[in-house]
Amino acid sequence: MGIDPGTNYMGYGIIEIIDGKPQPVLLGDIDLHKISDPHQKLRYIFERVQALTKEYKPAEVAFESPFFGENVQSMLKLGRAQGVAIAAVLSASEEISIAEYAPTRIKQAITGRGQASKEQIAMMINTMLKTDYHPRKLDATDGMAVALCHWLTTSNTLTRLTSGTKRKGLGGDSKSRKGSSSWEKFVESNPNRVKK
Repeated sequence: MGIDPGTNYMGYGIIEIIDGKPQPVLLGDIDLHKISDPHQKLRYIFERVQALTKEYKPAEVAFESPFFGENVQSMLKLGRAQGVAIAAVLSASEEISIAEYAPTRIKQAITGRGQASKEQIAMMINTMLKTDYHPRKLDATDGMAVALCHWLTTSNTLTRLTSGTKRKGLGGDSKSRKGSSSWEKFVESNPNRVKK
């Protein structure tokens, strides 16, 4: 299951892998824009995500991580929405695996471009899944894009071989999975590259 957190609409998509290929199960969005109390929004997110998790019993759930924007208040609200959704998934199943992916990583996995529009993502979702989705809000196809990004990332042989047991989808390459080394260590390992 893939979830695109939001404070007005939260998109979700569920796929099933059959014979090594993704098959669409469900696509939709949780409409929050009519709920004015921010705490009631969080309660509704929790209840809906928990109900989806219990009903469809996904083995893995992937989330789009909050992007870094200039509006701090929006970032805080988005972070709360994502945190509540993660808590809802964990409360519904102890055996579930959770992953996070940066927005640009998801767009790149689906369209080949990290700056793709919501419309381009929706078009590629229909092409990849051989569907004809035209949701009311494109947050729904964004949720499906998160699920497909997770499947593409985890089904890639090279990714599996280089990542070990821990997968990090925020940056994507093997360097980000290993972590950064210090500047001092680089200088120590490469004395011939230092100019004095």
